[in-house]
Amino acid sequence: MVKQKIVLRFPPHIVEQPTIYHLIKDFDLMVNILRADINPRKEGRLMMELSGNEANYQKAIEWLREQGLQVINLEQQIIWRSDLCTHCGACTVICPTEALVFERPGMTVRFAEEKCIVCELCLRACPARAMETLVENASF
Repeated sequence: MVKQKIVLRFPPHIVEQPTIYHLIKDFDLMVNILRADINPRKEGRLMMELSGNEANYQKAIEWLREQGLQVINLEQQIIWRSDLCTHCGACTVICPTEALVFERPGMTVRFAEEKCIVCELCLRACPARAMETLVENASF
């Protein structure tokens, strides 16, 4: 089983093709779209997490490249700086996966990194700037 975050860069002539459909239907992969910037007849970028059988994953990556898409492996994560956190809870309200939760009765914020989908909503919500993003090999 493989689980990998990637960025796809779509040339204008491919943007309107059903790429995600093929990844799911033809290669039996699970697709989690993390961020997208795709416009008809213009270049598009899509950040996603693909998971599934390793052989199918490799075939899918090869197929994507054959279609003319640029595939960039991505290592990105959100880092919680507990030393900067004021435990105000602003990030917990906006987190869609409950990776950030407000624990009671201690009234403290807890970060479960394994639940994080790197949507980056917490970066904007945190007034203390205790949330940071670490991105390697990304060109989004």
